[in-house]
Amino acid sequence: MSKVRLFIMVLCTSLWAEGSYAQNSYVLTLEQMFALADENSKTLKAEDAAVIEAQQAVKEARNGHLPDIGISLSASYLGNGHLSDRDFSNGQSIKMPHFGNNLAVEATQLIYGGGAVTNSVAMAKLGEEMAGVNREAARSRIRFMLTGFYLDLYKLQNVLKVYDRNIELAKVVIKDTKARNEAGVALQNDVTRYELQLKNLELARRRVENSIEIFNYDLVTMLGLPADTQIQPDTTLLDRSLPVEGVAYWQDLAERDAHAVKQSALAVEMGERGEKLARSERLPSVALIAANHFDGPITIEVPVIDKNFNYWYVGVGVSFKLSSLYKANKSIRRARYSTNVSRLHQNDVLEQTSLAVQADYTKYMEAYDEVATLEKSVQLATENYAVIENRYRNDIALVTDMLDASNQLLDAELQLANARINVIFNYYKLRNTSGNL
Repeated sequence: MSKVRLFIMVLCTSLWAEGSYAQNSYVLTLEQMFALADENSKTLKAEDAAVIEAQQAVKEARNGHLPDIGISLSASYLGNGHLSDRDFSNGQSIKMPHFGNNLAVEATQLIYGGGAVTNSVAMAKLGEEMAGVNREAARSRIRFMLTGFYLDLYKLQNVLKVYDRNIELAKVVIKDTKARNEAGVALQNDVTRYELQLKNLELARRRVENSIEIFNYDLVTMLGLPADTQIQPDTTLLDRSLPVEGVAYWQDLAERDAHAVKQSALAVEMGERGEKLARSERLPSVALIAANHFDGPITIEVPVIDKNFNYWYVGVGVSFKLSSLYKANKSIRRARYSTNVSRLHQNDVLEQTSLAVQADYTKYMEAYDEVATLEKSVQLATENYAVIENRYRNDIALVTDMLDASNQLLDAELQLANARINVIFNYYKLRNTSGNL
């Protein structure tokens, strides 16, 4: 799917925000955001190029199974020869035909190379698989980063609503305090204090707006959207029912699918192939050989025979580097050490992944407990607000009492919304750690 079509699909399927939002403001779900990232991420495009490069390396390694064919053609000028005795006496000039030609075609097909070609191909395939895992890991990192920005944006917009409500209440208090000051039951200092509080609230609100702008810019940049796009989080996200499988499920999932675990396992396999490649240096190579030569003149006779001579042959060639008997041992030992390091690293990765999954799962369950606690806090704050509101209507409580009760309720509702967002964040963090994001 092209970038333009995907963007149009997202915009058409997105929910419109309320009428107060700007025209270029759209609701994006996490899934739509992930789809845009898969299409437009510069990081993933670089990883895709790395996968293609690794695939080309496999094709190149397979060339080792193909025959080597060479052809040579030459024309030369032959000078006259000089013939003499062994003591360089009795020298005489030998007339030579001056035009020489050579045409040679040679073909070699490797039959056995000590496993060098086979292991080179296998090593290249492991490299291709590693490039694929690296791409998956990069995609998970990007998705988790986007999730963090997205949920932070959600939290900040909730905070913005709280500040808007507090600013409105502060204006009500200022109006009431001014009226009381004119009636002589409040001091001008009280008015000044509440006006200062209003300015502080407006400054804090502006800081939240700036943070929202930063997170929004980060998101639209990573998603490849127009710079003036305003992203609104999907509010139905909090209504989702997330899975609560036990920690054993996530541990098994991470042991099988975690990207770091896959990468360490591939590193061990590549080390083992490296050992086999190093051992192949100590083994002979066997190849089929075929050649055809067309030469002239025939210079091995005196006088020289001014004719062309064509001959061909087929056979089996065996080659062995005697120097490998004392050189290859060091390469084999180094490859063995490298494999051992990879195995130790694999054990460490398995342990660290297990610890990370345990910690993320604990935080995930803790987030649910926090939601349950804050739901009770919202209930109590709602009841307290109802009591204060009733007293205020009966002129038993002051507007400042209403302000405090309202702030407590808004703060409780904000904390509950953020706690529910934290549940979602910890769930996606657990998925990222286990390699399933």
